[in-house]
Amino acid sequence: DKPAGVLSATEDKRQTTVLDLLDDRRRKLELFPCGRLDKDTTGFLLMTNDGDLAHRLLSPRYHVEKTYAYTLRDPLLRADAERIAAGVDIGEKNITAPAKVESDGGNTGLITITEGKFHQIKRMFAAVGNEVTALRRVRFAGIDIDPELGPGGYRELSDIEIEILRKKAETV
Repeated sequence: DKPAGVLSATEDKRQTTVLDLLDDRRRKLELFPCGRLDKDTTGFLLMTNDGDLAHRLLSPRYHVEKTYAYTLRDPLLRADAERIAAGVDIGEKNITAPAKVESDGGNTGLITITEGKFHQIKRMFAAVGNEVTALRRVRFAGIDIDPELGPGGYRELSDIEIEILRKKAETV
């Protein structure tokens, strides 16, 4: 469970990284983060030492879903949720891929994307004139974050969860 203020990196001379949170035994496994979460984004961050699996899970070709709980500055308007769901211009070559947007009718909800562009979710909401004030990844590739973990907590995946990830990485 990546806490805020920690970098999704393998090393940094000045700031705490997700590898700094691991015990010595796990550090020796040469794990690295599968993708990145912004410094202030919390939640599910998969760590692996399988480069091929990580590449496939992160490639937009495989449409691996990542779900985030968001809090916005302003309530999300239905029309804005529909625009985000259809894809919006965030200043890249192409508009974003379709997303699933769920709103509580106020300023919180869930968004599921299959891409992982730099600050993508923040940029998607900014494209409709809103601002993300908190973001937490709660699901990755069909696996929910473990509710027993606290900030900085981690655990090994079960064999079933590993199989789920491998299946997601095989479907194109």
